[in-house]
Formats: sequence, C-alpha cells, structure tokens
Amino acid sequence: MIKHLTEENFKEYVKDKKVLVDFYATWCGPCKMLGMVMESFNNKGAIDIVKIDVDGAPNLSSEYKIFSVPTLIIFENGKEVKRRSGFMTEDELESWVNE
Repeated sequence: MIKHLTEENFKEYVKDKKVLVDFYATWCGPCKMLGMVMESFNNKGAIDIVKIDVDGAPNLSSEYKIFSVPTLIIFENGKEVKRRSGFMTEDELESWVNE
C-alpha cells in the first residue's frame, strides 16, 4: 500500500531511507494513469513509495520546485538524488529507479 504523506510528516518519513515520492494532483489525468503504474510497481517492493498531493502541500511543492505534475523524486536520507516529470510506463519507471 502506497502511503500518502502531508507537509507535517514528510521530512521525518524521508530523513533516513531511500524513498520514491510521487508529487501529484487529484485533477491531473497523467497523475491518475501513473498512480496505477505506481501501485503495480509498488507490489514488487523495489523501493518505498509515497505520494504527496501538491494542492494539499503548497509549502513542500514550493520548496522542491514542483512546477508540473506528476513529478517523481527519489530521496536518499532526506536529500533529493534524482527527479523526473511526466507519465512513465512500469518498465520505464523500473529502469529509472534502478539506474
């Protein structure tokens, strides 16, 4: 199950692990399609996945310069290590996470 985080618990959650964060919006079509891909990918257990609703987290969206959704960011020990925006297939997502 993919966790949904808030501004209040985000930094504590990502501070000491490797986490894939999906910055999304409920009104975004590509976000919904990517959500289904993320659910399937999450079942493989390759990386911890969490979601942040940009409309509910304006401060985080601003801090991490989220200008388009969906935007995926991988954090390691609280630091951004890579990012990508837009829809990806499950194969593309897996390749990107593992590169």
